[in-house]
This record gives sequence, structure tokens and C-alpha cells, in this order.
Amino acid sequence: MKTALLQLNVSDDPAANLAVTLAYVREAAEAGAEFILTPEVTNCISTSRVHQNSVLQHEDDDITLAALRGEAKMHGIWLLIGSLALKTADADGRFANRCFLIGPDGTIVARYDKIHMFDVDVSPEETWRESEGYRPGAQAVVATAPFAPIGLTICYDLRFPKLHAALANAGAQILTVPAAFSPVTGAAHWHALLRARAIETGCFVLAPAQTGEHASAHHKTRRTYGHSLVVAPWGEIQMDAGVAPGVYMTDLDMGEVSKARGRVPSLENARPFDGP
Repeated sequence: MKTALLQLNVSDDPAANLAVTLAYVREAAEAGAEFILTPEVTNCISTSRVHQNSVLQHEDDDITLAALRGEAKMHGIWLLIGSLALKTADADGRFANRCFLIGPDGTIVARYDKIHMFDVDVSPEETWRESEGYRPGAQAVVATAPFAPIGLTICYDLRFPKLHAALANAGAQILTVPAAFSPVTGAAHWHALLRARAIETGCFVLAPAQTGEHASAHHKTRRTYGHSLVVAPWGEIQMDAGVAPGVYMTDLDMGEVSKARGRVPSLENARPFDGP
């Protein structure tokens, strides 16, 4: 199955970002991609909650979601919107970090809200408190597509192997990890963690990523690591996009899932145990 990962360098302007994303989706579809994936926060990267409140929308009104649903229908493709930052009805005003799987008729097949919040102190200069601006989800999701069941995750979820094991045990053969990864943690851990999740589950792991310095006229800029990856079920890196924005194509042979799981059936061999 011909698959395309979009590596983006979005700004804090959703309308400008949408124009670029639509162009990449069209490029990928015209090249024959049947399944196209975008990164985390496809619509807007911003470190300012004030600015986010001024430009983000609720799901029903979001211009990026509406346009990408239309694009999926126009080309008859499956489209994973890695995530959108969206307003919610929560009294505390926190946003949702929400992934969407869009079918070839433009319908929303599945939604997933990021479960694990990036609340970390990477260094004295780099501190993140994602939970201050975003509410965490609580529901793991395996979406049904004709080519494979898909386990949905987002970015920091990558560090929690029990989630990925649960998705695989629920039938997932593809795990998606759209991300906006820090350059520091990306250089240290990105490749190793993605390969580990593939090896542990015998799944394809598809990780479209944000990359570079993200322009902003309103607040401090942010940098992300890039290196959108496709990891095969045996753990081989099938594709590494490097750091340039663009469309990156690959072919998925879903027969590799049963082949890898047959060689090392770790999902079947897992046993419950008492705690130490």
C-alpha cells in the first residue's frame, strides 16, 4: 500500500498552514498515495495561550478539519490528521490535542485525544507543561480501515509501551505516532523509541513529524526535530525523512506484520505477574 508522510514546518497561522498542507496532500495523492498522514498540531504551533485562544476553533468550526475532509473525499484517500489543537467546552479553557482518521468519503472514521501530557523539564532552558493548556484524553483507540486496523497515538504517548501493547492486543497492525518532538529528546530517543514500539508489537510504526524553527510574529519561536519515520514490524527503519519539509512516500507490505509476529510472538508470550 502506497503511503505518504507529510513533514511540516507550521507557524502560528492556521490559514497559512492549511494552504501548505493542502498542497502536500494533493502532491501525495497525485503520486498515488492511498494513505496520507500529517504530524501533530497540523493547524498551529504556538507557545502563547493568548494567541491560541485568538486563532483556534472548536471541532465543528475548524477550517483545517473541514478542508482536509473535503480533500480526502476529492482524492478518495485515507487521511490521518496527526492532530489538531482545538477549543473545547471545558470550564478551565483547556484545548484538545485531537487526532482524526478521515475515510475516502470524507467522513470522520475515528477520533483520539492525546492521553499523555508532556510535563517535563528537559533542561533549565527547556521546560514544558502541556497539561496547563491541554486536557488529557482517557480512551485508547483502534480505528478500522480496510487495509489494516490502526492504533492511534500522539507524540509523548510514544514513551508509554503499555499503551502500544494494548493497541496491538486489540488488533492494531499499524501504530501512528504523529509528533512535534523536541530537538534535544529527538536526537537522544526518537529513533530508539519508535523502533522499540515496532519490535515489541510487530506493527508498522508511522511517525509523521514537525520540523525546524516554527515562525511566529506573536511569541517565542519553537523548534522541532523532524525525521518523520516509517519503522517496519521487525524493527528496520524503512524511511527517514531527515529535516526538510515535504512529502515522503513509502510502500507498506502488511504481510510483514504476521511474518514478524510469527518469528517472535511476544504479544502471545506475555504473562501477567505479581508486582515486586
